Amino acid sequence: MTGEQSPSRKERSIQVTGEHQEHVAVPAAEGHRPVQERAAVPAEGHRPVQERAGLAGEEHLPGTERAALVVVDLQNDFCTGPTARARYAGDPAALETVAANTARALASARARGMDVVFVRFVGDAEHQGPSWRRRDLAQGKPLKCLEGTWGAQFHKVEPAPGEPVFTKWACFDAFLSEGFERHLRGRGIVRLVFAGLYTDVCVDSTARTAFQKGFHITVLTDCTASRYLPDSEILRFMAALYGAHLTSHDVPGSWIPEQETAAVSAAGRPAREESTCRTTDSSRSTPASA
Repeated sequence: MTGEQSPSRKERSIQVTGEHQEHVAVPAAEGHRPVQERAAVPAEGHRPVQERAGLAGEEHLPGTERAALVVVDLQNDFCTGPTARARYAGDPAALETVAANTARALASARARGMDVVFVRFVGDAEHQGPSWRRRDLAQGKPLKCLEGTWGAQFHKVEPAPGEPVFTKWACFDAFLSEGFERHLRGRGIVRLVFAGLYTDVCVDSTARTAFQKGFHITVLTDCTASRYLPDSEILRFMAALYGAHLTSHDVPGSWIPEQETAAVSAAGRPAREESTCRTTDSSRSTPASA
């Protein structure tokens, strides 16, 4: 084999609203690599995403939680139109309510100087792993949120200049998006306030990882809806398993529970954050006693 670039590879871009684009060469469907191997290569002089975030919420009091509103997959193919109606078994009006409430939550977060993060899904076949493609084929699932189409556009919300947008390339968990966790850590975020779709799919997947990585979780119950499970069931599950704080969009002062601020260090980070969710070097581990 030579060192020539395979012609089957093409470039895609990860866009951060109001700023630069990061270009990443990725293989076509047959040579698809796992998400974690597709990290962006910054251009010369390109600043990390956490340095390019908006300045909202720059000042915060020591000992209080710094939170970010995370808007998840509020896109046309999930919220409105034929694709959304075919996928969602409930009343389509519920999705419009979710979108409208999230837009109000977004306005409240901005007014309070709170960090805002957008997450979007792109489902082109070339970004899907083998298991994803096999499932879609077996279940007859159509493609959704194709890059550059109306279906992938945000519904009733738009990122403001400086608010970062992270792309999930055919995956559920926002922590698989390049730079997502780095941005949160760089901004000193300790609590994620979730709004968007769907509660039992991408919101839950991201919240689960967030909990294991030491972030506190709030779910705005009137800004999300479940696809497979009853809304009350998945919300009760998240509260029990992740200690998620459940509240509504119309009381922004309730998004951060006052009683939990005492567990935050003076730097505004979760206590013992550095020890959360670490892998163990098996070569240095000691055998368990019988």
